[in-house]
Amino acid sequence: MTDLITAARAFAEAAHAGQTRKGAAREPYVVHLEEVAGYVAGHGGSDVAVAAAWLHDTVEDCGVTPDEIAARFGPEVAAVVAELTDDKARPKAERKRLQEINAPGKSADAALVKACDKLSNLRALVESPPVHWDRARRHAYVDWAERVVAALPAAADPVRPALAAAVARARAALG
Repeated sequence: MTDLITAARAFAEAAHAGQTRKGAAREPYVVHLEEVAGYVAGHGGSDVAVAAAWLHDTVEDCGVTPDEIAARFGPEVAAVVAELTDDKARPKAERKRLQEINAPGKSADAALVKACDKLSNLRALVESPPVHWDRARRHAYVDWAERVVAALPAAADPVRPALAAAVARARAALG
C-alpha cells in the first residue's frame, strides 16, 4: 500500500469514526470504504482512485472540506473526490437525478470509484438491507444504481460484469 493510500485510509477511518451503515447489521461505515477501495484496486484503479475511494464520502458525511482534501492529498485526489461528492444542500431526489445526468462526464478515476461504490451498496442491500427501507425503495435503489453505472464512461467497464451480477442477486433477493 502506498503512502498516499495509507494516509487516505487513516484519514477516512478517523473522519468516519463512530458512523455505521444503514443496514440491520449496523456495520462500521469504514467497512464500506474498505470494500470500495478494495474493488477499485482489484479493478486496476490508480493510487489516486484508491485514495479517492477511501475519501469519497468524507465531504458529504463528515464535514471535511474540499480544501482540506486538496491540502492533505493533492489536487488530483481532491478533484476525484469532488466529482463523487453530492451537494447535500439539494433535495435527495435532485442529488440522485444529478448522479445519472453527470455520470457520462466523470473522469476515469471517478467513474471507476462510482461503479465500485454502487457495487458495494448493492452487496450491502442484499446482505444487510437498510432497516427502514421497504421492498419498493430497495427495488428503486437497484434500478437507479444500475442506471447510474450504465451511464458512466468506459473506465467503469471492468466493474460492469460484477455490477450486473450484483443487480441480479439483489433482484432475486427482493423477489
